[in-house]
Amino acid sequence: MPVEDENSFCIACRLNQTIPDLTIPGNVERWHRIELAKRRLIYTLLHIGLSLDGKPQENRPALQFNFLADTPGTASILTGHENGLITLNIAEADDAEREKRRVNFHEPYRTLLGHFRHEIAHYYWDQVIANTPRLWRFRELFGDERQDYSVALKNHYHHVPPADWQQRHVTAYASAHPWEDWAETWAHYLHIIDIVETAAGFGLSLHPRHPSAQTMTTETRSVSETEDSFDRILNNWLPLTYALNSFNRGMGLPDLYPFVLSAPAIEKMRFIHETIKAVRH
Repeated sequence: MPVEDENSFCIACRLNQTIPDLTIPGNVERWHRIELAKRRLIYTLLHIGLSLDGKPQENRPALQFNFLADTPGTASILTGHENGLITLNIAEADDAEREKRRVNFHEPYRTLLGHFRHEIAHYYWDQVIANTPRLWRFRELFGDERQDYSVALKNHYHHVPPADWQQRHVTAYASAHPWEDWAETWAHYLHIIDIVETAAGFGLSLHPRHPSAQTMTTETRSVSETEDSFDRILNNWLPLTYALNSFNRGMGLPDLYPFVLSAPAIEKMRFIHETIKAVRH
């Protein structure tokens, strides 16, 4: 935070509207885990040039966060986004509880950082897609968001996903509704640029020989060096996934990135990349 900044809170903390009740045992630890994930999100957003301030002149609110706990006798807090406010149920900070939910929802991946990256996509849809010329291209790629959202989610949770969802989407949940397809794809885009940048920070280079990996030689570069070329980011990413997944398997762990990117999913990511390039500051 700049010395001349008169705000006593850092950029990340000033976005908090509600934090957990820290007098309750365990909440300090939960909040600490939440903030670590949130700060990684905020770093990425600032690094790729996205504003956190909204567009007040267009009635598009600034970003804020609520971190809430379930109260006995009331409905469970749902993690989600509404009108600039991202709400996170702090139970997600408990590893055992989050794993139980991951299994119950048949998800291959569920993390605090993943939640933040998904929900921030809903925030930026309102900022950079809704009521803009990009909406038409969005509908071409993701579908018409005007279909009933509540009905779509109900159908998703009460029926199995389409058998061919992997041919068009990054996750099964992305097939529920165009808004969720956007959010899941956006989250995966942030996964990719974060890992590529981290690999570049460690000076990693790959010369893949495994037949499943790409045959090219690739040297990872930071997002700032590759932000004008989505193809270069992707070419750095693909060999990394093969290597990182293989490392995890060698330790008896699940794949680090247990997803397959289809051509339509990649094209959606390209649209997100180009949208960010167009609106960044």
